[in-house]
Amino acid sequence: MTKPETNDTLAFYRDNAATYAARERKPPTARIEAFMGRLSPGAAVLDLGCGGGHDSLILLEHGFDVTACDGAADLAREAELRIGRKVEVTRFQEIVWEERFDGIWAEASLLHVPRTELADVLTRIRRTLKPGGFLQASFKAGETEGHDRFGRYFNYPSADWLGACFKHAGWPEVDISDADGGGYDGEPTRWLHVSARRAA
Repeated sequence: MTKPETNDTLAFYRDNAATYAARERKPPTARIEAFMGRLSPGAAVLDLGCGGGHDSLILLEHGFDVTACDGAADLAREAELRIGRKVEVTRFQEIVWEERFDGIWAEASLLHVPRTELADVLTRIRRTLKPGGFLQASFKAGETEGHDRFGRYFNYPSADWLGACFKHAGWPEVDISDADGGGYDGEPTRWLHVSARRAA
């Protein structure tokens, strides 16, 4: 059964899909360039929780074989309009791809996975990568899970908690850095940026 906090989050993205997708957004230029720099030309990339498709478009423009997916069907349709191709509607807990991708870009998406389900989701994600493939993800830092003023659920992990969760899910190489920034809610935010690699 889908948890209530997940339902609330999906409801927000369903009800605000057009506004959210059309918002002014500063792209994570340095991080996405670093991500692309680690990939071979034409590599298979999963944009996991693609939102309005902004980053998928950047990846496509650089020649990568991009699969975009999002758990909110209305938001996926907005992304389709932006990138001109189909966007998969898939929740994190439903991921079943096996050794398909060279890299996974999960920008501000896995932060919505309930804490009790995150290790399982990270295990599923690891299996979607080819051996030696890597994940780039970002989370809003905190100490305990909760909701923002829009009713969206966030897992708000600490770096220690998050690192332990990745290790529990079988990731042998995990690097976590932090940085100040913002988000859709306009609030100052401490971000955790994670780079993790599947064993070769």
